[in-house]
Amino acid sequence: MNLFKGGSLFLATCLVVILVGCSPEVGSDEWCKNMKEKPKGDWTASEAADYAKHCIIK
Repeated sequence: MNLFKGGSLFLATCLVVILVGCSPEVGSDEWCKNMKEKPKGDWTASEAADYAKHCIIK
C-alpha cells in the first residue's frame, strides 16, 4: 500500500512539472496572446503588471 501512495505522489509531481514546462515564458509573444484572450477579471495583480511591462510597453 505504501508503494502505491509513493508512486501516486511521484506521478502527480511529474504531471505538474510537465504542465508547468509547457506554459509560455512570461513576456513572450505567446504569453501576451494568451493573456489578451484571458478574461481580465481572472488576471492576478502580478499578471497585470507583467502584461503592462512586456506586452504594452515594449
